[in-house]
Formats: sequence, structure tokens, C-alpha cells
Amino acid sequence: MAKVSDAEILALWDDESTREKAFRMLIETYQEKIYWHIRRMVHFHDDADDVVQNTFIKVWKNLDKFKRESKLYTWMYRIATNESLTFLQQKKRKGTVALETDDYDLGAELTADVYFEGDEIQVKLQKAIDSLPEKQKVVFNLRYYEEMKYDEMSEVLDTSVGALKASYHHAVKKIEKFLSED
Repeated sequence: MAKVSDAEILALWDDESTREKAFRMLIETYQEKIYWHIRRMVHFHDDADDVVQNTFIKVWKNLDKFKRESKLYTWMYRIATNESLTFLQQKKRKGTVALETDDYDLGAELTADVYFEGDEIQVKLQKAIDSLPEKQKVVFNLRYYEEMKYDEMSEVLDTSVGALKASYHHAVKKIEKFLSED
């Protein structure tokens, strides 16, 4: 399928008779990027699938309210980021995640996930990223993995470009320190 623009998707969305087609096009265009953004935050395939589904349900319910002042994908990344953070908070409240305790072994958890295709270095990098404060973790993932520009991140996270650059810089330094230990 040829790349579809946001304008084309939104034009189809505006016509009630082509709304479902527009939404299918939106999913086909953005699902993989959204999935990997979420997966890097929640780690596990099944959890990521759940959060992706919640994200696209929110997109469907709120697309009429999209002001079109930003790019569609930055708006959807904001929803995906918020859904991921909500999911992690709920998981923490339920006591099903304990990432900050010494006895939790993320590496063992990741390699046990049949969908994880990483090696030892990727596990160590993920552990380093998980050691970051939540905001730095999100900023690092968006910049490093998604190669998102700071002005786009600013829209997604509703934070100044300067603050984002500082968060990314601090995240990189902490990750470098974490990786150099051992």
C-alpha cells in the first residue's frame, strides 16, 4: 500500500460514509510505529498489544476532537505515551511489576518473552533505560529509537524543547554510566 498522508486520512474521516476506511488506513499507516513505541515502554508483546488496542480505541473515540494543529502521528504518540504510562502505573498498583526492587530480573523476564529477539547487549541497554526516571525514559525512547525531533517531542509531551534536550542529555549520561559498570 502506498504511503497515505494525514490529510487524506482526515478527509476520509470527515465523510461519515468513509470513516471506517479512514480508520483502517490510519491503523495500517501507524500501527507498527505505535506498537514499537509502546513495546519499548511496557516491554512485553502481550502488554504492548493491549496498550495498542487501548490507544487506537482512544484515537477512534477522539479523532473528531483532533484540532489538526499538530501532525496526526504526534497526537497519536501522545495518546500512546499516556496509555503506556497509565498501564505501567496500574500494573505497579496491582503489584504485578516491581522494576525498582533488587530482586526483579528484567533480563530474565525479557529473554523469557517468546517475542523478544534481543541479545545480551540489548537486555543490558533495556535495563539501563529502565533505571531512568519515567520522563527521561520516554524522552530517550522517542529520540533514540523513534528519532523524533525535539519540536515534535515537545508536542507529544507538552514540554519545552530546552527541557527535552536536558532530559535526553541526562538520560544518555546515566545510560553511559550504567553500561560502563560491571
